[in-house]
Amino acid sequence: MQRPLEATKGNYRISTDKAQLQLPVIHRYLSEDSYWAKDIPENLVAASIENSLCFGIYQQNEQVGFARVITDYATFGYLADVFVLPGHRGQGLSKWLMEVIGSHPGLQQLRRMMLMTQDAHGLYEQYGYAPLEHPGNAMSKRVGAPYTELKNKMA
Repeated sequence: MQRPLEATKGNYRISTDKAQLQLPVIHRYLSEDSYWAKDIPENLVAASIENSLCFGIYQQNEQVGFARVITDYATFGYLADVFVLPGHRGQGLSKWLMEVIGSHPGLQQLRRMMLMTQDAHGLYEQYGYAPLEHPGNAMSKRVGAPYTELKNKMA
């Protein structure tokens, strides 16, 4: 396991130390405010954090942003769950987060990094992301029920 990394800019800090992550903040944003993980159960958020390289953005000790990379640290990485809380947007935190992720030593040898977005193409293009060269080669499979169905079953 790699040692946690930290970067500081003004009164903000990015850390890969999972012990600092604030699960209630992450879960609330993903389950209530995101379009990609609406209604995700907290236990699934916790499992996704446990099995990913995570980046938390903090102002003092308050978590204000997050991203994670699902990776084998050898050939592939998938960037997911990127967000900055609304009260902290417009300060370049998303760009700084992308710079910190892009320079992480454990990700330098990867052959490919991927992500999916509905609305942040402009941000990610600044860091080398582009539409798939051969989108016909990409495939996906829905394995489980949508989070909304899981939430209803648990209620």
